[in-house]
Amino acid sequence: MALPLFDTHAHLIADDWTRYPARPLAPNLPTPTPPDYSVTGDALIAMMDEQDVKSACLVQRGHVYGFDNSYIIDSARRYPGRLHPVVILDPQDPATPQIYRDMVRDDGVRGFRMAQSRPHLLDTAWISSPAAMDVWKACADLGTPVTLIVFMNHLSFTLPLIKIIAGMFPDLPILLDHGAMPFGMTQFEVGIAKAEGRPIVMPRPPHFGIDGTIGIFEDVRNVHFKITEINMERLAAENIRSAHIVRRLVDGFGPDRVMWGSDIGQSMLWSYAEKTAMARAATDFLTETEAHNLLHDNAARVYGATGA
Repeated sequence: MALPLFDTHAHLIADDWTRYPARPLAPNLPTPTPPDYSVTGDALIAMMDEQDVKSACLVQRGHVYGFDNSYIIDSARRYPGRLHPVVILDPQDPATPQIYRDMVRDDGVRGFRMAQSRPHLLDTAWISSPAAMDVWKACADLGTPVTLIVFMNHLSFTLPLIKIIAGMFPDLPILLDHGAMPFGMTQFEVGIAKAEGRPIVMPRPPHFGIDGTIGIFEDVRNVHFKITEINMERLAAENIRSAHIVRRLVDGFGPDRVMWGSDIGQSMLWSYAEKTAMARAATDFLTETEAHNLLHDNAARVYGATGA
């Protein structure tokens, strides 16, 4: 019998661009071109039911909808207990902490995502400005996880800063999207590297570049790691079984700090059925308890959905 799943990283794309228009993530960016596909809330639930996925976090697709989280909130409202919104708001806006508190209270929001808008912006204000620190405090007060996506060329200076912030809020779960390591290099970054003619060289097993990046979090118990299709694509390109890197993560950080997400709605190389099959195959070197933790239980605990 297949192990049940909790998808920590599902992106929704509406099929109604009039009701849910595309919006830029920052005022100095152009309005994005809508994707030529959709992943609606109804479609996601149907796929989840087919693959025994109990719950999913709806992670705001910032590079499509900016700070307008209305589609994921509306979709989650239709499927309470199954879909859990993780919103993106402007961390530099002094109004954001109260807006977020209201969303948690009124809209069932389960988490906050902080995202840098472009890899070439080598700043840390998006997570550590005075306004951003007020957002961290609001999340800590509410007990709702913070998710961060860190571009590969930012790892050397952003990860140590995250470690400092994690120490300031030791009871706040912090999730690093796509593992925040070299094998978490996004397809956006891959495209930039290829366009610039730069080779893409991934660190080899058995450590996969973990020792020089997220290894600093081994004793930072409130920092967790998501493994998604972005990782799977990088591993497939290097002809490496994902089960090896998952075993390395569990050995390094323990069985309670690694979880799975599909990245549906952004990474579309594989179908949802293939994504879930690959997630289960990634547990080949884990014990049954470790596999349950990675695929479902860790996420259910962190997002307060233990009944899912």
